[in-house]
Amino acid sequence: MRRVIRQTLDAAVQNDLNRRQTEADQKQLAGTLQPTNEWKAARRNQSLHSVLAVLRSMMGDRERCMYCLDSHGSDIEHFWPKTPYPEKMFRWPNLLLCCTECGRFKGEQFPLDNNAPHLIDPTAEDPWLHLDFDPDTGNIVARFDTQINDWSSKGQKTVEILQLDRREALAVGYQKTFSRLSSVIEQWQGQDGTANDLIASLLSADDHGLLGWCVLGTGQTVSPFRELQAQHPGTWAACVAAIQNA
Repeated sequence: MRRVIRQTLDAAVQNDLNRRQTEADQKQLAGTLQPTNEWKAARRNQSLHSVLAVLRSMMGDRERCMYCLDSHGSDIEHFWPKTPYPEKMFRWPNLLLCCTECGRFKGEQFPLDNNAPHLIDPTAEDPWLHLDFDPDTGNIVARFDTQINDWSSKGQKTVEILQLDRREALAVGYQKTFSRLSSVIEQWQGQDGTANDLIASLLSADDHGLLGWCVLGTGQTVSPFRELQAQHPGTWAACVAAIQNA
């Protein structure tokens, strides 16, 4: 998982979403709104096709799911589920790109903590503030928060709902990406490359958003990232800046 930068919609598409949300709100007040049917009808419209295209472009050439970053993002996902929260059904900040498996696991589950989402929104926050990666198993787990001396509860709930620690194929994908990233560093250390060379190779090899963990998170204490930081502080600083701005 990684932080995803949300793009701006075309004005005409945004206006159409606003109009549809207004109509849905009016039907909700009148007691006639059927969220599932409303959404199905809207999905046939060109504006929603454009929304899906923008979400896919936000995820790069491989159009990965915003939750697991492992499978192809197949459709639009409502972060706040549309049935219990129809007032957010056509709100652009609420729309994500999701794979079939993550969508099935999440369904309408949406835990709240003091009326705030208790699930990670990758377009609104850095997931690695709440998640950790286990290189030995390939599993995504909750991060231990030293400030509260406990595990991140948002991380725990995200892992639980999306089953990030119980999906074997997902774990294999993350392990392969970690192995590729490690190999990139080891090869760079044996050559006479520049910091920019290393950064470009790392970004190209990062299929699962792991650089946020490796460089900005707890992964910086794990080999070979630990050695890179200690032996090449200037290059490490350049990597940190590049990943923060990626």
